[in-house]
Amino acid sequence: PQLPLATVPSQWELENWGLGQSRGSTWSWGHYFPGGLFYLPGVMIRPYLHGFTIAFNVSEPSTWTPYVNSMHHFLQAYDDNIQEEKNIECPAGQYFVQDGAESKEKKACQFKRSQLQNCSGIEDPTFGYSTGQPCILLKMNRIIGYRPGYGTPVSVNCAIQKGNESALKSVDFYPGNGTFDLMYYPYYGKLTHVNYTSPLVALHFTDVKKNDFVPIQCRLNGEGIVNNVTNDRFLGRIIFTLSIGM
Repeated sequence: PQLPLATVPSQWELENWGLGQSRGSTWSWGHYFPGGLFYLPGVMIRPYLHGFTIAFNVSEPSTWTPYVNSMHHFLQAYDDNIQEEKNIECPAGQYFVQDGAESKEKKACQFKRSQLQNCSGIEDPTFGYSTGQPCILLKMNRIIGYRPGYGTPVSVNCAIQKGNESALKSVDFYPGNGTFDLMYYPYYGKLTHVNYTSPLVALHFTDVKKNDFVPIQCRLNGEGIVNNVTNDRFLGRIIFTLSIGM
């Protein structure tokens, strides 16, 4: 199928906004396709400690505490008081397009960790790991100028990647119905969008088979999203394994 063309960055953007950075600390990378500047969103998850297998035993806190600590550390920038101090409230359901010089500092919309509800770590500081119902945070990689969904928010769904579908009976999504609101796009780059925090979708695995390896695939869904390239496990989707012992 023909791939959608995102806004093509200018030379100034390429030199100053770090386009195409690695999927490590900033996650501001996209997928490039020869023949044109096609930037399509990939996906990553938190916690990410030892690859894409999240394995722990509920009865042994030492096995899940590292995941919990990683989640709290990652969400520090999303603390409600920090978001209220640094970022602004934006109207939902529409892109936040900002005019002015390319080098002018851009405002960022608030994304508060409280929006993640049962996966915020506020009411349950263990993010469900202590009960065998872990939360995982999903993040769409940053792409400068990209407006996902063509005016309709991109959503997330999760299912068994291979095997018995009954191994995953229930997963809840936060915020709302598991969508990336349009107000967080477009992203203008790390030098001018200095307080930008990427929107998240929390996946709360409330009923997943225990004492087994459960492969799960979560996909982005929306206009212009590509999530079925067999040799790319990050383009529009993410595959990981849950192994929860009791």
